Amino acid sequence: MKTILIADDEPRTREGIRKVLEAWSAGRHRIVVTASGVEALAWLENNEASLLITDIRMPELGGLELVEKLKAMPHPPVVIIISGHPDFNYAQRALQFGVVEYLLKPLDKAKLVAAVEMALKREEELHRIERMERLVDEKLLETVGQEKRYNVQVQEAIHYLDEHLQEPITMRDIADHLHLNASYFSVLFKEQTGLTFSEYLTRRRVQRAKEMLSNSELTIAEIAERVGYQTAKYFVKVFRTMEDTSPGQYRKSVSHRDETIE
Repeated sequence: MKTILIADDEPRTREGIRKVLEAWSAGRHRIVVTASGVEALAWLENNEASLLITDIRMPELGGLELVEKLKAMPHPPVVIIISGHPDFNYAQRALQFGVVEYLLKPLDKAKLVAAVEMALKREEELHRIERMERLVDEKLLETVGQEKRYNVQVQEAIHYLDEHLQEPITMRDIADHLHLNASYFSVLFKEQTGLTFSEYLTRRRVQRAKEMLSNSELTIAEIAERVGYQTAKYFVKVFRTMEDTSPGQYRKSVSHRDETIE
């Protein structure tokens, strides 16, 4: 269930927004109301929201100042700003801060709901991009981007490796498959890709494991087996070394935000 946080120091406005959104949501979203920017910030320090709807002018901490402070958070909400004054400078600053919509009071119910729907779609897209970024291994991405420049033997080695990743494959296995001397293949692979064969193999296995952790309900042991590790214990050790977290913790970190998406 997604959470929508409302921050407005005017009781009539915040209750009006809450009622409109609760009627629109029909229980599909959690609606949280705070009476100030300070209260909203304190709430966000211990909780996550998909969307923040905030008044631009509030005592102590205004809407724009609140949005600026959100940048330091790991998963800041998308933001809709509401204002009682059609101030171009405020609107321009809001857009610079990444605010997705700027609504003027008195609020039109249809425009409010349309803005909320658009903002939540934006949040889903940002979350999708964030997940993709977490999956990517930049070193592997560099090798994939240059793959067409590698000689035929290295290209074939990478292709063969990807197809046999679940097997306990070694550098000698691939060298034999290519009818190459293992020492020569080792030097050639490092020269072409910038990674030793062992480094590439480990990164590729962890990359595929991350994909499975994100997109399947396979157990850690099953994933370990599918990416070529004979024991889950050793797989966990390698994964932790590469990602500075365990496979289980990684799965929780990428699925936590998904729990808010229905």
